[in-house]
Order: sequence, then C-alpha cells, then structure tokens
Amino acid sequence: MSKHYALVIDDERDIRELLTLTLGRMDLIVDTAATVSEARQRLAERAYALCFTDMRLPDGSGQEIVSLIAAQYPETPIAMITAYGNVDAAVNALKAGAFDFVSKPVDINVLRRLVQTALKLSEEKRSEQTASSARLVGDSAAMNELRTTIAKVARSQAPVYIAGESGTGKELVARLIHELGPRAMAPFVPVNCGAIPSELMESEFFGHRKGSFTGAHADKDGLFHAAQGGTLFLDEVAELPMHMQVKLLRVIQEKAVRPIGARAEIGIDVRILSATHKNLARLVELGAFRQDLFYRINVIELRVPPLRERREDIPQLTARVLDRLARDNGGGDPARLAPDALQALLRYDFPGNVRELENILERAVALCENQRIGVDDLRLQLRERGAAEAAETWANTPSFQPSPLVADPPAPYGTQPALDEAPSRGYANDLAAAVAETERAAIMKALEATRWNRTAAAKHLGLTLRQLRYRLEKLGIE
Repeated sequence: MSKHYALVIDDERDIRELLTLTLGRMDLIVDTAATVSEARQRLAERAYALCFTDMRLPDGSGQEIVSLIAAQYPETPIAMITAYGNVDAAVNALKAGAFDFVSKPVDINVLRRLVQTALKLSEEKRSEQTASSARLVGDSAAMNELRTTIAKVARSQAPVYIAGESGTGKELVARLIHELGPRAMAPFVPVNCGAIPSELMESEFFGHRKGSFTGAHADKDGLFHAAQGGTLFLDEVAELPMHMQVKLLRVIQEKAVRPIGARAEIGIDVRILSATHKNLARLVELGAFRQDLFYRINVIELRVPPLRERREDIPQLTARVLDRLARDNGGGDPARLAPDALQALLRYDFPGNVRELENILERAVALCENQRIGVDDLRLQLRERGAAEAAETWANTPSFQPSPLVADPPAPYGTQPALDEAPSRGYANDLAAAVAETERAAIMKALEATRWNRTAAAKHLGLTLRQLRYRLEKLGIE
C-alpha cells in the first residue's frame, strides 16, 4: 500500500479527533468507529496497518476487538487505550494479543513512538506473509509445476481439493493460493476437521445464538463467519462425520449458514479449500464420504508431491531447515551435514515427508558435535530397522504358510488363485498382529520422545489428536 490506514475505536469524540489529527500528521489515513459493531464493519471493509481501541465501548469491550484482530487479522497490530493506572486492563490486553497500550490522557510523544513501532511491526508481518511463497522450497520439475498450478488456481474462486501425504505441506499450499488471490487481504481460516469433537462441529462451523443450548451464554460466530470475504481451509476433510457432510454441502450450495438457534440464514462469501492425506475418491466408493460433496469441493484437484518424488530438493530443504534452527536457537552459524549424512538423506524414503525431515534435522542438531551432523546423528537406521523388523516378523511367522485347518475355496477350472485374494485366517491374524506391534512401537517411541505429550506425539506421527487417542485405546496403551 502506498498509504497506511489506521483505525481508531473509541466512544469519546474528543479522543477520536485527537488521534485522527495526530495520526494524520504522520501521513496516516484514519477511519474511526464508536462501537464494537462499527469496528467489525470497518475491519471487514479494509486492511489496516494499525488499530487503537478503547477498553470500554457501548456495545462491548476493547478486549473483544483485540481477540477478533488476533484471530482474524493477525497482520494488524492493535494497541489498547486504557485509563491511567489501569494495569490489569493493560496486562489483559497484552495477553489477548495487543502489541502495546497507551494510557489516557494520551501523551503525543508516546503515541508517535508507538505508531512508528506498530508500522514497523505491520511491515514485518506482511513481509512474513510474502515470504511464505519462499517456504515452498525446491527447484525440481515437480515443485515448479506445483508453483505454476498454484498461480493459476489462485486467480479462480473455484473450490480446490489439495491431495497429498501427511507432511507434504498441504496447508502451506492452501495459504499460498489464498495469498496470491484476490482475497489476500481478507481472513485465511484453517480448521482441522479431525480435531473438533463431533457434537461441537455444528456450533464451531456455523455459530450459535445465546440460549440455543445448555452452555450457550452468548452469541458466537462460527468459522464460516470468521472467514467472511476470505478463505476457509478444511484440513483433513475426510474426518467430517456424515451429518456434517450433509450440512456442509448445503452451505456450499446455498452460500448461507444458519447459526444454531437463529431463525434466518446469513449469507456468506467464502472460498473453500480442502485437503486430506487419505484417498478421498476411494472413501466415496466405500460410502464413507458423500459423492455429491466430493464433486463440490473437488472442482480443481491439486496434488502435492511426496519428498521421495523430488529427492533433488533435499539439499536445498535441508539447508533451509538448518538455517531456521540456527535462528531459533539464538543465532550463530547453522549446523552442516557431512557428505555421508547428506547421501543417507538422499537415499531415505521419508514416509513422513518434509515434516519428518524437519524432525530428523532438529534432533540431529541437538545430538551432533561441533555443528557437524554425521550419518549417526541422523539415526535413520532406527527408522529403517522398524520396517525391516516388521517384514522379518511376517516372514518368520510359523503360520506364514496357509493353515491346513482352513481350506481355500477351489479355484475355477483353468485359473490360478491370486496371491492377494482369500488369504488364510492364520496368516491374516499374524499379519494384523505384526502391524499392530509395529504401530505400538512407533507410538511408544513418539510418546517417550515428547515426554508423553499426546498433542506433540500426534504431530510427530502425522496424526490428529483424535486419531492418536483412538489408536491408544485400540492398542491398550495407558
């Protein structure tokens, strides 16, 4: 923007005029609002470089504005205007996401310094957003094709289905589609469909009205309302239960939502992006996902390649991750890979893709000496050994051969039974046991590495928290 816009929210005309005059002298274009509802409308209409809000407003509090901006407009710094000496209000504002506060009566010199800091912060956040395209690292043919496709679909408003394995960067692709499109200055709202309990989904997606059910103590806007004018990213969309698939289909068709307890529908203008690591077309065939919804969200399909299909990008990705880890650890020279370590990474298949590469390098940086990562610091052999042990277990199982107690049905004359058809019950049971044991070992390793932090362990394994809980219960892990 050639001009910066600022928003001042205060019910006192004198304060609004003072701030408008002062900010105007700093080459800012100032909009004002006297209420929470007016502020919501202004924020929906324009992107602001900074915002000031009073603590007390006629129809709510400045705390609501701080929380709203922190959730939906994180690139906009906001400062709270507090009464002199009201330390609690200032602290609560900072906790809610305000970057600073200014006390009444407003000191002009303090205000100017605050504005300069806010503008710098705003530019940094926008630079971070612009730099997000650089996070799509790699010069392989697959990545260049992906970038070209992203640029094309960003100009469209059609729903996009992003397919790819866990850890390939599907959310990053969704953010790029949003940031490169006409909705870039509106909210991007990501939601993990597998992380919301089934009984709360309707309220989370569509909102509710006060008193509509037990515990509904106030009106609440849903995710569709939060994404108004922007993009709603439905990650792990395959986890949606059937009743929500029906409701989501209606919302997409009608372009309107009805909050729980509301009498009328509310029109929405939201672009839908969705993703899952599962084979959604296969789930449609099995009846686990609605075909009509699949066609609605899969107007354009975009596949994110796994890391093993673009091994030539591994050196560049590795350098980028090591540079970031050095910055996160306080600066200094980043760790570097020994030649044999790099060769080991180039040979590894990375079932967890880029996320697994980041995990491997983070651990290797902690283990290595003198900022030089050797092949032993990567500990890839432990990961490969898990797969090898599982294969050895299956091969050495006594009942690997078909059980003589279970006869296979006779094959039609002139045909040979396929090896992957009608396996014996004994072999199937042993195979299931071996898979369960391998899964148990992987989960236990992740839990121990994260000190039994289930959320962190789920992220490490590429699972949702709900999926991990299901596996813990299934495997009897306390």
